[in-house]
Amino acid sequence: MMLDPAVLSASLLDHRGLDLGAAERVRYVLEQSFRYEYDGPVRALRQRLVIVPPPRHGNQYRRAHRLEVTGAPVRRRVRRDANGNIVAWLEAEQVPRAIEFKLTAVLERVRGDGPTVLPARALLAPRLLRPTPLTEADERLRVMAAQIAAESAGDTPGETAARVSDAVSQAMTYRNGVSSVATTAAEALDTGHGVCQDYAHVMLALCHVLELPARYVSGHLLGQGGTHAWVEVIVPRGDHAEAIAFDPCNGRRTDGGYVTIATGRDYRDVAPTSGRYSGASSGRLTAARRVGVLAAALPATRPPPALRPRFVACLGP
Repeated sequence: MMLDPAVLSASLLDHRGLDLGAAERVRYVLEQSFRYEYDGPVRALRQRLVIVPPPRHGNQYRRAHRLEVTGAPVRRRVRRDANGNIVAWLEAEQVPRAIEFKLTAVLERVRGDGPTVLPARALLAPRLLRPTPLTEADERLRVMAAQIAAESAGDTPGETAARVSDAVSQAMTYRNGVSSVATTAAEALDTGHGVCQDYAHVMLALCHVLELPARYVSGHLLGQGGTHAWVEVIVPRGDHAEAIAFDPCNGRRTDGGYVTIATGRDYRDVAPTSGRYSGASSGRLTAARRVGVLAAALPATRPPPALRPRFVACLGP
């Protein structure tokens, strides 16, 4: 599928008036940019971007995408990392004043294509079971995990995971500006405040103590201004494994309002942008994002108010 300019300039549907969980198909548009401005020329810029959605994640498909760079000539390498994410490495020998990276993508969710399935060996994968420096448990986290274990005796792994998500949601309060990308799960729980990545790190720490394989997810939540983070817990399902996604920051399971970009052990694995350069000039980052619903195929028996056609799409303002 080509990126149609008419589609990209289309007005978005009001997702608040749509039952995305019941939609047979949902088509999304994602536009995200990162602009770095410098006081003077810089050299040997090396940038790592983890912003391109995977070709497929469960029932989410990437139908088309384009990654553009303006401001300086670059060499690019795109590859998969150890977690299967799409990672773009970009190199510029010199940047005169500014450089901008812009992703445009069209994605589609097909409800009938089922959950995110993994091979059974994922249940024993060290990357999903072992803590990182950001998700290492302290005594308080271990006590919290023990309480959850006592309450969840006889539960399935999925039910225990739901208890973990609820416990994290109740133990913390969302507050911006009180943590950083270096804040650990133990530090976040100790203060009781943080942002979505802190909630995800705390949940991961508890899952590790409870021996529930789990991974950090980076993506987007419709209606939010920036990127979002949540957790996938890997549970047994017959002869395979399945990823069940929980958003402890909002105290719920994920739904059609979420778009997955990457998965990893913690934030550091999936940081959207990171890099380095040579030069005395200081840099300033400006980020922008637009994500929303272009079209939704809704069940004939459940049309949304004022939207009569079974397939609803906005192709222009």
